[in-house]
Order: sequence, then structure tokens, then C-alpha cells
Amino acid sequence: MGGPPPPPVARLLADVPDSVALHHDLTTAAAGTVVRTIRDATGIVSAGEASLVNDCACCALREDLVPELRRLADAGLTRLAVVELWDSVEPKAMAEVVAAGGLRLTSVITAVDPALLLPYLANGDDLAEVGLAAAATDRRTVADTFARQLEYAPVLAVASSEQADDEDRALLAQLHPTARRVPIDALDVTDGEARGTDWFAPTRPPATGWTPPGWEADPVHTTNAAPPRGGGSPDVAPSGAGGIDGAGTAVDAGADAPGADPAEAGAGPRSERIGSGAGGAEPWSGRTGSALVDAAFAGFDVEAAAAAQHPACALLPAEADEAGVGTFVWHRRRPFHPERLSAALEDLTCAAARSRGRFWLADRPDTLLHWDAAGGALCVESAGPWLASLPDAAWDMVPPVRRAAAALDWHPEHGDCCQHLVFTSPGLDREGLELLLQSCLLTDAEYAAGPAAWKRLPPAFGSLLEV
Repeated sequence: MGGPPPPPVARLLADVPDSVALHHDLTTAAAGTVVRTIRDATGIVSAGEASLVNDCACCALREDLVPELRRLADAGLTRLAVVELWDSVEPKAMAEVVAAGGLRLTSVITAVDPALLLPYLANGDDLAEVGLAAAATDRRTVADTFARQLEYAPVLAVASSEQADDEDRALLAQLHPTARRVPIDALDVTDGEARGTDWFAPTRPPATGWTPPGWEADPVHTTNAAPPRGGGSPDVAPSGAGGIDGAGTAVDAGADAPGADPAEAGAGPRSERIGSGAGGAEPWSGRTGSALVDAAFAGFDVEAAAAAQHPACALLPAEADEAGVGTFVWHRRRPFHPERLSAALEDLTCAAARSRGRFWLADRPDTLLHWDAAGGALCVESAGPWLASLPDAAWDMVPPVRRAAAALDWHPEHGDCCQHLVFTSPGLDREGLELLLQSCLLTDAEYAAGPAAWKRLPPAFGSLLEV
């Protein structure tokens, strides 16, 4: 806890006057508390504890985060507040909490070491197995959590890494092609303490299980802590300092506004959000020549970010092939046969480091299904109805971005119903993938039988979709 912050946070604290970083450490959750610290460029200025809510560390973070940000804003002494997220906390949830609290987000930034992409995307361990679960009921894996943290942020702060090669950098570019990539150099973040620091190791070890190399214990003392200091109303920047992934959001605090194995590879990227509180001094408008600071104040739309992740209108990667890394886009207008697709799931899930998209099952012709795979594990869930299955009167209740996405993909017979899956990986076998996927579609005879007959096909996905 007492160690230096990750490079993007340290850079922001150094470059933006009167800025602070707010961090909730969830490793003490088993004892019933969450440790909160606030630091500025000189070190920790305040520390305290928040009680667990419903045995859920993330719930405690949500309950504590907005009041702390508002307290900083109301004091009028903080210009930028960086919310540095712990390990497995996902930036999407916290960005929405901050925005719902009346604070204006200015960016979300994910810090990432490209050399760690494949080790983390290949790690199918449950978070609980490596001591990173945020609640007793947390069933996420390292790989899928990492992927979501990476893909949500519009800005990637990319660490200089001697271990990263052209393949790693191509994989990063193809996993999140629309992201703005800002280079960071861990050796140039602070004058002295950054040198020799393992920035991608958690500041504390998990309660049990995996302990990343490079971790050093430094207990937090909550007595005699100095009050927060600074000079202006805070732009709040939530950021995750954990060992899975790095993402961050920036909030302009001037006013209210609506709206391989990690044990061997080292710890992963970190999540950071940046935001601003309600009230206080004017928002930061200075120019430092820092691309990271400019990115932190570039603006962030929570609703647009959520839409970009929704399977019905997600901004999925396009076809690509570079440095041995490929992205294969598969788009068809015929539904899958449930049994044949079910039989092929293991091969399809393991065919790429990352795959995602939406798909159409013959026995559930009205349901848009979400495909989300990483680490050799696949999550399949319903994302609601296809728009083609809705009555005209219901269209007015559908968000405009969803209607626009459907219109771009509309077919005169099937509407927006389709298969749209994207596979990204080094050494991708496009031809094999295409043949396997094609074999799972309805045959001409099955297709000609029509929707009434499709619904009588064996429901092979029943157990997956009822969990």
C-alpha cells in the first residue's frame, strides 16, 4: 500500500497541480474491511477503512467512492482526483457509479504491458483461485476480467517493455483497434522511486494463493494521517492499481454533470479512471505537453462506452493480419444448429486467444446471444431480443444507437438476426475456423423447414443460458 503508484497515476500526479489519487485496497476484505488511501505526488496524505457491504468488497467500494470524491470536491482543494482501481475491479462498473453520482468523467485509461497480454488471456483460473475475487459469489476468471478491463477504455497507456515484441504489439492493436495508445516509460515517471520498481505487481499479495514476484509488504497506518491537500476542485480520476489489468477514467470535477501464468509472467495491467467532483475550483485547462494528461481530459461518455460493449452494437475489431497475429471476422445470415454448435464449442473456444460477438441459435430464433471467450472458457448469455422480433410499437423504447446498429446490419428477410463473431490470436487458423463454424449452421433442408421446425430442435444450450 505504501509503495509508489503505477506510472500513469504517478505521471498525472506529477503533471497536474493539486491532484490526488484515491485507491481502495480490497485484499483485507476477508477481514470485513476495505482500506482506502489518498495520495498526492509526495506520498500518502490520508488513509482509512470502509466496512464491507453484503460481504462484497466491490459493493463497499461503490458505497465509499462517490462520498469521498464529493468530499474532495466540496473542499475545493483538489483539481484532479484519479481513482486507481484495485486488481479485479472493472472500470465499466466504477465509471457508471461515478457518473451516476453526478460527477463528470473526463477519461478512462488502461495501463498495459503488451508482453503480458497472452499470459493473461490464456489464464482461465477463477479469480478466487488466485485471491482476487471481489466477493464470495465472484465467478469471473482472470482472462475474461482482463479482456473486459482492456477493451472498455478508450485510452491505453502502453508500458515500455523489453519483453514485448512485434507480435505482442500487434495483438494489442487488434484486440482494441479504436483505442488511443499513449506510450509510458516506467523509468521516467518519478525522479527516483520508479527506478527498479515492478509497476505491474500488486501493492499487496492476495489473501491466499498466487503471490506475484516483486511484491513487497508495506502496511498502511491509519493513525495520525494528514488530511487531503491540494488546490482546486478535483477532476476525479478513478484508476485500478491491481495486478490483472489497467484501465482508467478521467472526471472533470468542476461541476455536476449528468450523464502463460501470471505467477511466472509477473502481474498484469492496472485500471485507472479519472474524474471530477461537483463544485470547487475551475477544471484544469493547462497544457503540459504530456500526451497522457491530454488523454485524461479528452472527455468520456458513459452511455456510449456501454453501447460499444453491448453485443448488439459492439464496436468489434475488423479483419487484420500483422506480425503473425490475425483477426478473423465471420458473418452469416443463417442460424446455428444448437447440437452441432454445442459439440464444437471446445474447439471454437480454444481456437483463439480472444473471441467475442453475437450469434443466432435456431431453437431460440428471437434471442440475441452474446459470445465472450478468453482463457479457454466461454460465456454465453442472452442479450435480449433481436429487434426484428419486436413489434413496431416497442422500437421507440430501444436506444437510438441500437436502432442504428440494427439498421446497418438489416436483412429484408431476417432483420438484424445474424452471426457476427470475431476471433483474434497469434497463429490463427482462419480456414479451419471457417469450416468449423460453417458446419454448425443449419443445412439447406433444415433451414427450409422454417422457424416453427427450428424451435423443436434439441435445446443444447439450455443449461448455459439458465445459469
